Amino acid sequence: MEDVVIAGAGPNGLMLACELALAGIRPLVLERLPEPTTENRANGLVGQVVRLLDRRGLHERLAGPIGPPVPAFVFGGMRLDLTLTDPNPLHILGVPQRRVEAMLNERAAELGVEVRRGHELTGLTQDADAVTLEVAGPDGPYRLRTRYHVGADGGRSVTRKLAGIDFPGVTEDRTISISANATVPAEFADPGSGGLRVPGHGVIPPFFHYRTETGLFVYAPFPAGTLLSTMEQADGEEPGDEPPMTLDDLRASIERVLGFALPVEPPSGDGPHLLRRLRGRNTRLAAKFREGRVLLVGDAAHVHSAIGGPGLNLGLQDAAGLGWKLAATLHGWAPAGLLDTYERERRPVAERVVMHTQAQAVLVAPGRDVTALRELFGELLQLPGTVQHIADLMSGADVRYEAATGHPLDGRWTPDVVPAELTRTARPLLVDSTGSLGDELRGWSDRVDLVPGTAQEGVTALLIRPDGYVAWATGSAAPDDADRKALRAALERWFGDPVDA
Repeated sequence: MEDVVIAGAGPNGLMLACELALAGIRPLVLERLPEPTTENRANGLVGQVVRLLDRRGLHERLAGPIGPPVPAFVFGGMRLDLTLTDPNPLHILGVPQRRVEAMLNERAAELGVEVRRGHELTGLTQDADAVTLEVAGPDGPYRLRTRYHVGADGGRSVTRKLAGIDFPGVTEDRTISISANATVPAEFADPGSGGLRVPGHGVIPPFFHYRTETGLFVYAPFPAGTLLSTMEQADGEEPGDEPPMTLDDLRASIERVLGFALPVEPPSGDGPHLLRRLRGRNTRLAAKFREGRVLLVGDAAHVHSAIGGPGLNLGLQDAAGLGWKLAATLHGWAPAGLLDTYERERRPVAERVVMHTQAQAVLVAPGRDVTALRELFGELLQLPGTVQHIADLMSGADVRYEAATGHPLDGRWTPDVVPAELTRTARPLLVDSTGSLGDELRGWSDRVDLVPGTAQEGVTALLIRPDGYVAWATGSAAPDDADRKALRAALERWFGDPVDA
């Protein structure tokens, strides 16, 4: 019998597989596609996930050492001046999703994870002890038994459907989005900003959601080729079979949105090149993230607009949040109800992503009434408090899980109090700058590592969960009995009974 079978070898499924492997569980990953997809579904990572990858040693594989937060970003097609924030929480990693997936696939292989490509989940039943999976493979159908099954198989998740989990939400088909790799003549490039000079509009910044009263335009120059995107109203057209997308369609859409015939040419290089038309937006949230021994991560649990780039921030942190809890359950030391905290923690985060992506979709919609709304919103974006609130929302810095103490860091993302190298094994850590808490860790030393730390303002010791969130904190230079009691309670709450109990 397998311990865990994961359906889906996209970034979320592979990240979960890596997290489980780091925790001593060897999952099996099933992927219906025979080869990794060449389609690029995202162009970068935004938010706390960038720091998560750094702490796993994965950022360096993609782009070298992590850099500082970005000085500006975009919200609803409006500039977010992050110099007004303190602290600035927004990190960005501008790499295509297919590179992230390839890196995670390589890392999973290093950790001994088996990925079966061309194996499609077709059936699922479960009892009190295990899940039985029906799989169609290249050599014919077969059956698997597994203690837990995780669906990381996207918005059309077969796992979710077979488990009988509802997927309520809304699908609106009032918009049409067109995206393509293409070449734009060099005379339109603005060397100073990296943006695009367009008559009648000045310089359109790169990666900026540039809105007009007739639609939305995005210019995204990547080393592998320029990506151009538009979004327009569907103008009452009924959805149906549409002819294949062409560059002429892109040219016509750009002219309608910008009022200028941008001379777009076919892309250079070998590709793969994107040429895609999407109708409408789909916003849905699974009724539950767990049904018995079946769990959901990433798009299998939630789908939403891609505006602002929150998808991988949400999905990869789902994987990090679930991995250690599922491993603890399989190892037998998980406290009662630990696995249930996965949905309790991650669902509210998904709800907020759904909220802010829907809000941004309104702000980029065409129409004079939206223009008035944007004028008012632009005034609000001059206020540091407003910018801080939105930056925290988009990055995920506002996430706070259930806190057991009154310390402001309890339940929040861990500040950089230890070198990233110490977090690469995904082990829980007790970071102690007081040098007095080692005895409290007796009974948990097989699960939690004690590391020295350097005191920072307001914090002298932290208990850090494998997913990077704080489980307990104190600011006392000499922790008293109350501090120690709270620490032991946090250890029991998250890491089970001590072995000497």
